[in-house]
Amino acid sequence: TDAQEILNKTPGIEVMDGQASVRGGSGFSYGAGSRVMALIDGLPMLSADAGNIKWQFLPLENISQVEIIKGASSVLYGSSALNGIINFRQQDASNIPETRFYAETGIYGNPKNKNWKWWDSPRFSSAASLSHLRNFGNTSLGISTSLLYDNGYRRLNDEKLARVGIRLKHTSAKVEGLSYGVNLNSGFTEKQDFVLWEDGYTGALKQSESTAVLLHGDFLTIDPYVSYGRTDRARHDLKVRMQSTRNRFPDSEKNNSDAISLYSEYQTSKKMGKRAVITVGISESYGRISSNFYGDHTSLNLAGYTQAEYKPVSRLKTTAGLRLEKHFLDRDEDKLVPVFRTGLNFQAAGFTFIRMSFGQGYRFPSIAEKFASTTLGSVRIFPNPDVQSETGWNSEIGIKQGLKLGNINGQVDFAAFLTRNNRLIEYVFSIYPDPVTGIPDFGFMATNVEQSRILGFEIEFLLNMITGMVNTALTGGYTFVSPVEYNENTNEATGVYLKYRRKHSASLNVSASWKKFDIGLSVFAKSKILNI
Repeated sequence: TDAQEILNKTPGIEVMDGQASVRGGSGFSYGAGSRVMALIDGLPMLSADAGNIKWQFLPLENISQVEIIKGASSVLYGSSALNGIINFRQQDASNIPETRFYAETGIYGNPKNKNWKWWDSPRFSSAASLSHLRNFGNTSLGISTSLLYDNGYRRLNDEKLARVGIRLKHTSAKVEGLSYGVNLNSGFTEKQDFVLWEDGYTGALKQSESTAVLLHGDFLTIDPYVSYGRTDRARHDLKVRMQSTRNRFPDSEKNNSDAISLYSEYQTSKKMGKRAVITVGISESYGRISSNFYGDHTSLNLAGYTQAEYKPVSRLKTTAGLRLEKHFLDRDEDKLVPVFRTGLNFQAAGFTFIRMSFGQGYRFPSIAEKFASTTLGSVRIFPNPDVQSETGWNSEIGIKQGLKLGNINGQVDFAAFLTRNNRLIEYVFSIYPDPVTGIPDFGFMATNVEQSRILGFEIEFLLNMITGMVNTALTGGYTFVSPVEYNENTNEATGVYLKYRRKHSASLNVSASWKKFDIGLSVFAKSKILNI
């Protein structure tokens, strides 16, 4: 039931302490926003204050599929889609009612370094979930709930979690193509959070008591929507998300925060003859933050975008898109940001597809990165109202080959990519002047520190074989990246590795199904983190 495990099983994608990293994207940084956009049924689920992803509140017990777009995707998805998007689609009810119950328990092994083991009794993690889907005529209902208790292998970092979700969808019997509904997702977590480890020798898995703090957090989203579309006409979609995020620190009330956001998007697409499809959309995102930690702030994003798909010949599809976005924070407004993307997909043979793409991306700094100001034990967090937006672009060329050998079918995919990012934000430890007294002190501040170049390639494969009543699947992949800092003046890589990245990652998964029984084996390999 861990979202991080789902993503870690995808070549080229890794999650580090709750931050998604696509091909060497963002690593962990205290209070920093994500450079990967996470969506539930196409709606963003970033918090309005820190701009991070609430992985623990994903309704994983009712997910039907996970869609991943790697590389800059800001044209359709806006800020925070600098390095890609991950869209979790929830399952709708069918004509047959379905109830699922899931339970698991696990135990953490001992570290190779015996000096790091601090526990005397085993550390366990347990989870359970229940979901039910059914139809009542033209109305479908989905209910899900989940519980988690995790001792954790790090001292003072345990977690308790409860989550519940409700889905209602009605398909009109009078108007063809019309459907509407509302989704609700709510959760509560109690966990120990921290900033520093005790030390790097015997305390590598022990949190420093001076920075460990108890957190009570809750999360609520209400998502009404309406959709209308027919195959021979335009399609219209209106989606709204009302989201509330609250953080409570019983032992450190100065770090409490409340964040409320309202996101709405209207999108329409229309076929233009037999060869073209035009998509146009507008969106707004409003946030209001009340916090002793960040201060009180309001933010507003307004955007308009368009994308065209055109097939000049039956085997070739081309795509191009443009987005314009304006960001407002309190009484200040950022410049109008234009971003562009283009791509093509060519069917070279019956089961051979060649693709190329280029896309620009950006990310506005989160309110936390600009205004977070607090002291945790001996650690200070300094605000930086002048931190600038991150920008970048991604290019890729790839080939996908379909396979069919007797009762074996599948596909192999190869892609090479190049990513450039500018003004990446990291929390840098240094000496900074106190914003009130001006007295210098040690601490962390969100700072634009990196120009980066990420060059690499990946291979993915999927093979499926049916033998009698047994269905066997073999999937896996390998990703290589060279993530280095880049000197804009010399136009050359410096050879200094970016923080929190790995050069090599690979996965291999084998699974077999027979009637109602499944058995599987998964193996993952990762090289060491290059720089911290």
